[in-house]
Amino acid sequence: MVWKPRVTVAVVAERQGRFLMVEEHVHGQVCFNQPAGHLEDNESLVEAAIRECLEETAWHFRPTALVGIYRWRNAEKNDTYLRATFCGECDAEDTRRELDADIIAAHWLTHDDIRSRSELLRSPLVLKSLDDYLDGQRYPLELLTDLPQGSTG
Repeated sequence: MVWKPRVTVAVVAERQGRFLMVEEHVHGQVCFNQPAGHLEDNESLVEAAIRECLEETAWHFRPTALVGIYRWRNAEKNDTYLRATFCGECDAEDTRRELDADIIAAHWLTHDDIRSRSELLRSPLVLKSLDDYLDGQRYPLELLTDLPQGSTG
């Protein structure tokens, strides 16, 4: 069997002291997460974050920095996640857009609201990346490099 980590992206978007979160159904349970999802083929990490935010919240996200790259092993599922978390701004909501099927609603919640739901958070990555953001952790987007298709070593 070939081991492969699951590559995901997430968004930390703050507006007036509140953070964009999604309430979603995951394996028959309701949980809260940042807008997040899997990297798709032929997509940059930045493009994935923009797409996932729009699909899950109907908000247009403009990333300004990388908060961090996190590795987390979910022992219950025997899966390892490699997650790039971006921060930035949401500048417009597409109120006519339908959200992904598993999304119940998008919410703007305070840090305290999110902490009070800690037992409902999808993973420990949610609070870790939010706390890193609040601590001022930022890396320039230029840290990430996508080579053109067809490039050879």
